[in-house]
Amino acid sequence: MPAPTPDALNTLTDTLADLTEYLRENPDPAEALALIEPLLDEYTGLPVHFADTLRALARTIQEHQTGVGTAHVSLLVAELRTAAWEQSDQHTLHYVLDELRALHKTAESEPECGPCR
Repeated sequence: MPAPTPDALNTLTDTLADLTEYLRENPDPAEALALIEPLLDEYTGLPVHFADTLRALARTIQEHQTGVGTAHVSLLVAELRTAAWEQSDQHTLHYVLDELRALHKTAESEPECGPCR
């Protein structure tokens, strides 16, 4: 597999910034939820992938550390791993998305709900 490039990752973050701007324009909730769904999937969403990325970075740093600053590098590796666990915990956002989807379906079935009043 070819190595990702900084340009490819910048494109990714630009796409997320575009999504944020779009959501600030108050789109239809069903469309907004559909756009967010792949990002929060409990198995393949951003929290899971980002946590794995942080763990991989920690492993790479640890395997390539030199004798200089070993204690400091070890501390930084531990912090990366802690951050990875915190990101992994964010996979629960998937369940928030499920609840939001259910609430939206309920609101759609009620006449003149929410901001439509």
